[in-house]
Amino acid sequence: MSHGPRSGLAAVSSALLAMSRHLEVRDVLKTIVASARELLDAQYAALGVPDDHGGFAQFVVDGVSDDQWKAIGPLPRQHGILAAMLRDATTQRLADVRRDPRFEGWPSAHPDLADFLGLPIRDGDEVIGALFLANKRCPKPEGTCGFTEDDEELLGILAQHAAIALTNARLYERSRELTIAEERSRLAHELHDAVSQKLFSLRLTAQAAARLIDRDPSRAKGELQQVAALAAEAADELRAAVVELRPAALDEDGLVATLRTQTQVLDRAHSARVTFTAHGVRALPAAQEEAVLRVAQEALHNALRHSGGDHVDVSLDRRGAGAVLRVSDDGDGFDPRAVRRAGRHLGLVSMRERASGVGGRLTVESAPGKGTTIEMEVPGG
Repeated sequence: MSHGPRSGLAAVSSALLAMSRHLEVRDVLKTIVASARELLDAQYAALGVPDDHGGFAQFVVDGVSDDQWKAIGPLPRQHGILAAMLRDATTQRLADVRRDPRFEGWPSAHPDLADFLGLPIRDGDEVIGALFLANKRCPKPEGTCGFTEDDEELLGILAQHAAIALTNARLYERSRELTIAEERSRLAHELHDAVSQKLFSLRLTAQAAARLIDRDPSRAKGELQQVAALAAEAADELRAAVVELRPAALDEDGLVATLRTQTQVLDRAHSARVTFTAHGVRALPAAQEEAVLRVAQEALHNALRHSGGDHVDVSLDRRGAGAVLRVSDDGDGFDPRAVRRAGRHLGLVSMRERASGVGGRLTVESAPGKGTTIEMEVPGG
């Protein structure tokens, strides 16, 4: 190969490992394009995924600046060389793509292309993409192509693995879509069976109270108390249904990144300073990660809404195979011995239930004027 056997194999290995690290289709496409461009030492690289309407559903480039890409304009259509690769599923290696009779329709802002290497990406008999490179960085005599047969072979190997990575990414996204659809269906079912029935009862009770308000105020008062109770039950059931949805960010980014993002958002949205640190945390089982996230959200909500503090600190640290979450504020604090009042007001009961539900424990340290620290420890897998 043109890069030499040792360096070529190492470069291919690095490219394949990079592709295997990503599950999102867009990330896989970017990695394929960047790997191909670096591997064959080309100035430009691009990869197009065709749609069913003569255009491209996705088109990723490498070597073109953001300003250049904006100036080029809309995504290309399947014409010329691109169409040939997609339609005929053949490799194209040209000394000067501009002299090819199929060269047409290039925007005025498009970079100048000369030597060209393009080939289809196939999944079995289906062409799922077109990968091409232009302007090989090497000395080349007039009228010859800088890309060699070895380059073509190397890109073919990369394309085969790119097809696998792209197919896996598509399957992952499809499975995630199905999971989301299942969760939506479950939520809709629960809302219909539980919350909607509560709201129907609430409406009937409110109507009865309205009819009694003038002629029997005492009975109307009782009906209104029932309205308040039904509203509280409906809110509890709605919250119970919603919080069972596993946050998508956990699957995509992991617990540490999700907590960091959420604290950054809260820091911008509130006057209190919100900070986050993490040390040595390993990935936890899905149930533990979700429980930690939910407790952190509840504790942050309490600190920002009720503590009156200037600073809220969230930390996540490794402890054995598990982890410890701490949410501390420098606010008003409260008397933890007033369990009934504080537990209901601050959601401490639900936080303890979440901790115990995954084999963990939750502790609360607080005192009037001394701030509050919520600590949750969970085991690992």
